[in-house]
Amino acid sequence: MIKPGDIAVLRSGGQPMTVVAVEGEEARCMWMSEEGELYRESIPLLALERLEEEDEDEDDDDDDEDDDDTGN
Repeated sequence: MIKPGDIAVLRSGGQPMTVVAVEGEEARCMWMSEEGELYRESIPLLALERLEEEDEDEDDDDDDEDDDDTGN
């Protein structure tokens, strides 16, 4: 379930967006374009998928494992 504070993307791809509110069947999202422009849009929940925080944690864990392999 998507909730405020989650990072989400369109199921079809695109920029990561921050969910700022969920109202009924829509999420209000904010994101920055590559040019640095701020966008705000209401998007149907069916079109979004939440990015798992575990993905970021796994990347951090991989870095730690690399340090252990080098003897540091």
